[in-house]
Amino acid sequence: MSQTDERDFFVDKCDDGLRLDIYLTEQTELTRSHIKKLIKDNLILINGTPASKSGLVISSDDRIHMSIPIAEEIDIVPESIPLDIVYEDSDLIVVNKPKDMVVHPAPGHPNHTLVNALLYHCKGDLSGINGEIRPGIVHRIDKDTTGLIVACKNDIAHQSLAAQFAVHSISRRYQAIVCDNLSQDDGTIDRAITRDLRDRKRMQVCDESKGRHAVTHFHVIDHLNKKYNHIECILETGRTHQIRVHMSSIHHPLLGDPVYGREDPKFKNLQGQVLHAKSLGFIHPTSGQYMEFDSELPPYFVEVLKRVKKL
Repeated sequence: MSQTDERDFFVDKCDDGLRLDIYLTEQTELTRSHIKKLIKDNLILINGTPASKSGLVISSDDRIHMSIPIAEEIDIVPESIPLDIVYEDSDLIVVNKPKDMVVHPAPGHPNHTLVNALLYHCKGDLSGINGEIRPGIVHRIDKDTTGLIVACKNDIAHQSLAAQFAVHSISRRYQAIVCDNLSQDDGTIDRAITRDLRDRKRMQVCDESKGRHAVTHFHVIDHLNKKYNHIECILETGRTHQIRVHMSSIHHPLLGDPVYGREDPKFKNLQGQVLHAKSLGFIHPTSGQYMEFDSELPPYFVEVLKRVKKL
């Protein structure tokens, strides 16, 4: 029997009324035609019942389960990779992710991921809700984004944190360096985001009816100079590439962003966008207590700040 990648999604209020295929293309790396085939094969369930068609309208609180056949068996091997552990207990682990580390195995990145490191450190004790490819993973940050990420060691903890992410009660603050001077010190970007149909690796802003509701609040920490600003971003929602897409949409892309930014000859050696997930707060799944963690800006970020101030 072939292996499958099992995934569960909990529809939140802001996605109420979306088509099933649109929702899943935004949640996954799959195309609409692939999703249509999964539906035809009864591999997508809504509240335990096979989905009838790709255009089915979903509702808040729906639970969507996908069974995606794995074309090639992926053997995820625990790897002894050093982890910067901020907090750990029997339910979860909070890690400060470095640059150039992919969160979970994927085509082109079969190993040396955070999941490989977690499997080794946690001796395999990770939640299984997101399937064999993503054990313990509740949320993700991009390969070249540094900072805090939480993983779960059991399904109960996973379900608790997944529910908090679904209703956007998780506190997430990022810091970034953006190009060009912002004319205001505080602002809010409220624009829906969807996957770019011409390039599956990109996201784009769109009309509210065509994508997922997304809100980013930003605050200027330091204007630095007229060409770069050091900012803090607070996520009200958590969409793929949200900060990168939103800041680019108002013509202030992140410095070093290879997808949504522009090449800067002064910073040719940057390894991706200057973006750091600085703080993370949530209700602990067992104690019920609110916990918040903070991480220092990584050396590369501090060095870029110094270079910008000298320009």
